[in-house]
Amino acid sequence: MPPRIVDLRSDTVTRPTPEMLRAMAEAEVGDDVMQEDPTVNRLQELAADKMGKEAGLFIASGTMGNLLAVLAHATRGDEAILGNLSHTFLFEGGGMAALAGVSPYPLPNQGDGTLRLEDIRAAIRSKGDPHYPISRLLILENTHNRCGGSPLSVDYTRQAGALARENGLSFHIDGARIFNAAVAMGVSALELAQPADSITFCLSKGLCAPVGSVLCGSADFITRARRFRKMLGGGWRQAGVLAVAGIVALEKMSGRLGEDHIRAKTLAKGLAEIPALELLYPDPPSNMVFARITESSHLSAPALVEALEKLAVKINVVDEHRFRLVTHYWVDDDGITQALDGFRTLLK
Repeated sequence: MPPRIVDLRSDTVTRPTPEMLRAMAEAEVGDDVMQEDPTVNRLQELAADKMGKEAGLFIASGTMGNLLAVLAHATRGDEAILGNLSHTFLFEGGGMAALAGVSPYPLPNQGDGTLRLEDIRAAIRSKGDPHYPISRLLILENTHNRCGGSPLSVDYTRQAGALARENGLSFHIDGARIFNAAVAMGVSALELAQPADSITFCLSKGLCAPVGSVLCGSADFITRARRFRKMLGGGWRQAGVLAVAGIVALEKMSGRLGEDHIRAKTLAKGLAEIPALELLYPDPPSNMVFARITESSHLSAPALVEALEKLAVKINVVDEHRFRLVTHYWVDDDGITQALDGFRTLLK
């Protein structure tokens, strides 16, 4: 038999669990555009409760959630302050500017994913000067993808939220992996979300649901976001077949993410023993491992990706010399061993 494929490209490659598939087959459904799908309604209430918000909105993706947040918090000509390595700035097709008409003001992300509070304060525009766009929104990412999967602490998030409020800014968290952050910090997701006016999180990454995210905030905010969701073509009909997998994800999968973090550390420890590799985050804080191929290697990162795939191991290239690996539910201890064996074979 051919070797099984160990897919470490992302936690977006996760498949529904058997329990999710059974629940999807039996889901009670209705028309969600009319807000009559009982399963969607239950998911939204559960998500809002876990985030400490008044309401939730089931949506297709985290990218949609972040765009809806921008649309609901700001208006054309406004400005949003965010990190230069943030997902919203780098990987969402410029939707903030193209579709919302809101200008991004990117600030340098620190190595731990934070933005310096003094940088945020300095970026806030004077409202009395007509030359400037209006500073309307602060966006932070937790965990921070491009900064090694780093979690932002409760204390930092509270300070950022206080700074936003003092200056009349709304505060949104791209919490695609907020449950990973909660596990990594040893706190609840609610504590991490509490300082924000809104938060979106993904069901389809480490939580293993087949599709979807939830955007949470005040009741008025979600009413505005629901209208924009419809405008963008994101109105669900009998979406309970998808929402029920999200319910299983929140009730069953969010509590096991620590296993993925442990396997990421095991993976990082094994890679660190290979002289041709340099770990960018030697002690990965969550489920992401970033590494660089040193000059002593005869392979580039794209060439390594191609060679590993022939050994049934898939990883994600970042650039010519760097790559990323992400642990998740469908990669067990044997998968980590298989991946490390592949690296050792190619980088002797």
